[in-house]
Amino acid sequence: MTADSPTGTPTSAPTTAQLDTIRGWRRALHQIPETGFVEHATSDYISQTLASMGIPHVRGVGGTGIVASLKLGDSPRSIGIRADMDGLPIAEETGLDWASRHDGTMHACGHDGHMAMALGAAHVLAAEGGFDGTVHFVFQPSEEHGRGAQAMLDDDLAGRFPMQAIFGLHNTPGLAVGHLHTRPGGLMASEDNFTIRIHGRGGHASGPHMVVDPLVIGAEIVTALQTIVSRSIPSTLPAVVSCTEFVTDGARNAIPSNVTITGDTRSFDPEVQEIMEQRMRALVENICAAHGATGTVEYTHEFAPTINDPASTDAAVAAARAAVGDSRVDGACDPWMASEDFGAFSRVIPGCFLFIGNGATGEHGGVPLHSHDYQFNDDALGAGVSFYVELVRSMLPVEVRA
Repeated sequence: MTADSPTGTPTSAPTTAQLDTIRGWRRALHQIPETGFVEHATSDYISQTLASMGIPHVRGVGGTGIVASLKLGDSPRSIGIRADMDGLPIAEETGLDWASRHDGTMHACGHDGHMAMALGAAHVLAAEGGFDGTVHFVFQPSEEHGRGAQAMLDDDLAGRFPMQAIFGLHNTPGLAVGHLHTRPGGLMASEDNFTIRIHGRGGHASGPHMVVDPLVIGAEIVTALQTIVSRSIPSTLPAVVSCTEFVTDGARNAIPSNVTITGDTRSFDPEVQEIMEQRMRALVENICAAHGATGTVEYTHEFAPTINDPASTDAAVAAARAAVGDSRVDGACDPWMASEDFGAFSRVIPGCFLFIGNGATGEHGGVPLHSHDYQFNDDALGAGVSFYVELVRSMLPVEVRA
């Protein structure tokens, strides 16, 4: 969309009427959650909403993704605002009037709110202007699976829609509603998944000396894996190794022949990722060999770490403070060891990701993410929209010409 600059001095805060519209979009999206790469109804709704605002957009980017481009003035500068689209395979138990109409699927992570805030910023900016350049609104599929961002990049997102920087945010239960937190550098961790398979020789529980017990070997491996962080990773670098499943083919009176251990590792540094993988393989191979068993490790890289560009973070923090006030902004928050698919974008395009408060623990919006009774807090919409609008106008300023 190309438009003339509106008259007057626009503000970043949406009006009451605009907020009512944005809230309606959010609740409509909440009713049609879809899992990764099958966000067809969601994509249709976003497309129809963008069309109603007269904003041109391209569908099918990276599957079900959409990129809308709002242009004002003649500056070649451009930035991106990203919102994730997918829901989760969780049955909703909120009792809301606008609860999910798709049985067994729910927006339990607040992506409906993220989409509504991006649409809301587009709504305000299309109506009121106040910037010079192009804003690309990136609606990304399949964030939960960690595949959607790369799918959009593989579809030449960066080449087709050039951006000097890209920004996104995620609602955060436990943080006061409307507060914005971020940090330069590592904000959210990588996630690598592993499956360890141990093959021994099972037998009757009365004769353990006659078997090669993979259960005992597996227990030793679970304990040994904890030494990766404590003895192989510098204490100044965050890292986590978590075993989350331990499955055998034994019975109450039968020692198993096979054990499978699954879990994940998290860090911010590619060298740390490499150390964890190498040490895991060595521990499994050698512990199994010591007991006369065999062991294999399947190790996959699922999520890249989300690393915030310092300059982009400075710009985001300044915009956040202008939008919601100094007391509601933390520009040096603690990192979080959870993972976000935004990390794939941040490897290619400089940018900044932020957390926006959904409500303090024990208050409305404080229920943890991925819970069957989680609720996105509509009171966060105004702060999110205001931040995005302020960010666009500060990064794509209208230059006064004599």
